[in-house]
Amino acid sequence: MSREFVILVNQAGEHLGLAEKMQAHRDGLLHLAFSVLLYRETATGREFLLQQRAMGKYHSGGLWTNTCCSHPREGESLQQAASRRLDEELGIKDVTSFEEVARFIYRAALDNDLVEHELDYVLVAETPVLALAPNVDEVMAYRWWPEAELSACLAQSPETFTAWFSEVYKHTLESLRP
Repeated sequence: MSREFVILVNQAGEHLGLAEKMQAHRDGLLHLAFSVLLYRETATGREFLLQQRAMGKYHSGGLWTNTCCSHPREGESLQQAASRRLDEELGIKDVTSFEEVARFIYRAALDNDLVEHELDYVLVAETPVLALAPNVDEVMAYRWWPEAELSACLAQSPETFTAWFSEVYKHTLESLRP
């Protein structure tokens, strides 16, 4: 496995350099990230595509989260990075344009003695029809969640979701309000 790097940033989002990904997560260094949340409108209401992270992931294995999330590479736009990771994680090739609806900074202690400290850009896209081919090394399960069910589950059992998901979901709902 080749070493991966993340882009270090300050609170204003200005790039400060690179750090090896695992070292950044061990030291809790603020770095650039994105979270994609795909949705569709159905006859019974809005649904969101979530994935359950594979148990072998370096953190948060088995937890439900947004459609995909990751870190852009140096010289890669958020749009390019989101398209790349949708393909790598879920085999989704037909979504290439996203709306940036928010950005936020969070810091969370995770399992495996890691810390997630990210400037996270929330990207959404409406996708009525999708072809999916999940990568089992990345994704244990996936499903379309009706909005009401997702909101209720998040309120009743927040521990079944990743540390960042509630904030991603909140910003997405705010952006989709008429």
